[in-house]
Amino acid sequence: MVVPQSMKPANLTLQKIFVFWSPLAATWLMMSIEGPFLAAIIARLSEPKYNLAAYGVAYSFALIIEAPVIMIMSASTALVRDRDSFLKMRNFTYALNGFITLVMIILIIPPIFYHITEDLIKLPAEVAQLTHKAFIILLPWPGAIGYRRFYQGILIRTNYTKRVAYGTLIRLLTMSSVSLIIYHFFQVDGAILGALALSFAVTFEGLASRFMAKKPVKCFIQMNKNSTENGRLTFKEIYFFYYPLALTSILGLGVYPMVTFFMGQSRMSLESLAVFPVVSSLVFIFRGIGLSFQEVGIALIGNNNENYRDLRNFAAYLAFGLISILSVISLTPLSSVWYHQISGLSMELTNFAVIPTRILTIIPGLTVLLSFQRSVLVKHKYTKPITIATLMEVITILVVLMVTIRFFDFIGVIAAALAFLIGRLLANGFLFIPYFSILKKHR
Repeated sequence: MVVPQSMKPANLTLQKIFVFWSPLAATWLMMSIEGPFLAAIIARLSEPKYNLAAYGVAYSFALIIEAPVIMIMSASTALVRDRDSFLKMRNFTYALNGFITLVMIILIIPPIFYHITEDLIKLPAEVAQLTHKAFIILLPWPGAIGYRRFYQGILIRTNYTKRVAYGTLIRLLTMSSVSLIIYHFFQVDGAILGALALSFAVTFEGLASRFMAKKPVKCFIQMNKNSTENGRLTFKEIYFFYYPLALTSILGLGVYPMVTFFMGQSRMSLESLAVFPVVSSLVFIFRGIGLSFQEVGIALIGNNNENYRDLRNFAAYLAFGLISILSVISLTPLSSVWYHQISGLSMELTNFAVIPTRILTIIPGLTVLLSFQRSVLVKHKYTKPITIATLMEVITILVVLMVTIRFFDFIGVIAAALAFLIGRLLANGFLFIPYFSILKKHR
């Protein structure tokens, strides 16, 4: 199974990059709609502050649990090439799914959970109880994410990117249907509604991805195990290729519970916890489109970076466009329209959300750059610098949070926005070193 002739390096153009990328961008765009949609519904139910805060904390916990499987899609895109590599990568994914689900079950145990949320994070008892219920409902989340990302990587590898978007459309339709049915016909807390909608959505998306990958999987299964010039893939190779990527995700997503911890200690903590998931959801709409570019770079750059110039130019246009659109929203009255009229926040919380949104305006452009830098390194199986850059970013975020909250008494969500911006700038700056080294080596 190979990439079709029209997408081979010698024939690549900006238009073909767009055709290949656009379904993946649509996938991330649809996923990014989940957060604002669910936040808007939760904000219209009773006790919106408590439920928005609880949903945000439960979602942050679920993200850190799923972190080890986030990069499975990149690994599947890069490594699966025949029957043997498919089976090994599939078994590796299933084992990893089982492990993270077990970790989540352990964290659900009440004494452990409430020690973390009430004793360490200092959540109010009402928020901690809602968070626990939502977290239990999210139990299927991490395994379903790993399952579908493996098969989405297969689809990207074989140029079926439109099917990735179809799977996400199924996820979005499931999420919106479940949430609207619960909203109109049942009386449940907003945090519970959000967790139920997400669990159903990712489960159906995982099943749909497996079904749509049936033909590519069959082709891989029929391939001779020695059909690749690179020889047989081993579990040891998978491990050494993947563990820096897994650590990257763990560090990157693990920072969210720590940010929650610091915001819980900050001035105006409840307001910060309430608006943080709403602000993050808006920024993620644009940041997610940037993240979609990573698999594009891996799939299309070529073994010797033949397509580097075209991909770099496309990334530059994309970064500029994303920053421009988010700037229009954050710097004009459209921010009030989004947060108050669409997201359903009170005017008090709407005004509270504007400043951190403005601080984060350039994050989508930096994310495009990060995705392109990572794609070059992953393509050439040089993944350790990605982990180091993420570690630098996380440490910077935590240091900035500690300094701004503990010593300067910043409002929590503003401190968090500054920390994310400074951390990302340092990570991008560090990755330029191995990035240019790889480009020089493979001219």
